[in-house]
Amino acid sequence: MRHEAIRSVEVGGAAPYRIDIGPGLVYDGALLAQRVRGRHVLLASDSNVAPLYAAGVREALHAVRPELQIGTFVLPAGEESKTLAHFGDAIEALAALGATRDACVFALGGGVVGDLAGFAAACWMRGVDCVQLPTTLLAMVDSSVGGKTAVDIPQGKNLVGAFHPPRAVLADTDLLRTLPPRELRAGLAEVAKYGAIRDPLFFEWLHAERAALLAGDPAALAQAIARSCEHKAEIVERDPLEKGERALLNLGHTFGHAIEAEQGYGGMGNDNLNHGEAVAVGMVLAAKLSADLGLASAEDAARLAALLGAYGLPTRIPAGLAPEALLARMRLDKKNVAGRLRLVLWRGIGRAEVVPDVDEAAVLAVLKN
Repeated sequence: MRHEAIRSVEVGGAAPYRIDIGPGLVYDGALLAQRVRGRHVLLASDSNVAPLYAAGVREALHAVRPELQIGTFVLPAGEESKTLAHFGDAIEALAALGATRDACVFALGGGVVGDLAGFAAACWMRGVDCVQLPTTLLAMVDSSVGGKTAVDIPQGKNLVGAFHPPRAVLADTDLLRTLPPRELRAGLAEVAKYGAIRDPLFFEWLHAERAALLAGDPAALAQAIARSCEHKAEIVERDPLEKGERALLNLGHTFGHAIEAEQGYGGMGNDNLNHGEAVAVGMVLAAKLSADLGLASAEDAARLAALLGAYGLPTRIPAGLAPEALLARMRLDKKNVAGRLRLVLWRGIGRAEVVPDVDEAAVLAVLKN
């Protein structure tokens, strides 16, 4: 084990936990076993990730705790699997394991696995431990941190879920070596978000280090993950249930979720945008809307689009999506109040804010243009 390379970020609040970032973490049996209070473990993964890593995680746990009863639950890979039906399958797996209240769910995968397995952990016996083992860059910097768990329904993303902070997050940077380039770029969209909402210096660093990050340089990626997690940890510690500041983490997400829902989810195996790509487009739309409303300059919107474009991310709405249909999807967003659009916009790079009662005509104009 190369523990000297491990970085740690502490998340405080009512349910504190630690994010560990570094190589070799998912095979560190002692580190994994520290998080298991009882004797039951459900290892949740998907059909892409499980064949690569699940056996190694199981063996590492058994090497330290041979008495553990470890069940496995494997989702079909893809956003389209983040459904109530598959959530029910995860609950059935916990029941078949005989999981008691001191059981632990290990979520080994990307955001889909983390969200669904975390939601199952939140609901089984009204809440059991969940350890997030994110395998994608996007999950390492976003979905695994903060305790937001959910599944999708046809009307929209993440509309059914619960806040359930993890017991720990272990971000194993070695796993990024097998990440497809498109998945890496999708994660870099969420990394760029942190620069856009609150850290202009990080935004500039991301521009300067784009070649290293796109090449999968381990040191650059570890730095990007750690800085992103530090930002998210600071925010979720102050606002664990998204009553205020935490909403800033959704820059671009209202637009992006509308695109995903209108396309029918999915993205890696078809022409639809994946989550990170949709968020990239959404951030550009939010920046353009901010400029149209006089909150920020068009130059800052252009700088954001240029950074995302340099990472090979889309910056325009895909063809064939009706602006009116996207606006209808946006009306279902969880941030809205009393039927009025409430969006995360900005006053320039590093200065995001929540804007209530946004004029729908202005939003429609951005969607059309």
